[in-house]
Amino acid sequence: MAQVGIVMGSDSDMPVMAKAADILEELGVSYEMKIISAHREPDVFFEYAKTAEERGFKVIIAGAGMAAHLPGMCAAIFPMPVIGIPMHTTSLGGRDSLYSIVQMPSGIPVATVAINGGANAGLLAAKILATSDDALLAKLKDYSAKLKEQVMAKDAKLQETGYREYPGK
Repeated sequence: MAQVGIVMGSDSDMPVMAKAADILEELGVSYEMKIISAHREPDVFFEYAKTAEERGFKVIIAGAGMAAHLPGMCAAIFPMPVIGIPMHTTSLGGRDSLYSIVQMPSGIPVATVAINGGANAGLLAAKILATSDDALLAKLKDYSAKLKEQVMAKDAKLQETGYREYPGK
């Protein structure tokens, strides 16, 4: 049974939403991924959000662009945490999506990550689940340690080569 629902309004959101799925897979967290348009198929959307709890979801990650109603509507129906991912848009660079998701009315919170922040959404979902899962918490600590090691290796390379010779400068 999936612990996290990953839902997006369009397949154009897939590259960003896949980053959330990749993180969850790396950490061993089960998820279900769907494409559902809150505007074009409201009946399907309402059924998804209404049944998410009984299907075992503990967190929903919802990505949306432009009007970006999907995360907020999930939060209005689903009683547990919803994480919104605002999508970059060509017209307003994702600011439209960001404002739609982050400016929720009192009583209907949506945790919101950066524009196109799929990886952080996956990590935040895992951290929420880790509050009651010690094995997952240990995996998150290992993940953080790997990030630290990567930065230390980059600095060691910089110290060795100097900034003029640093790869990718």
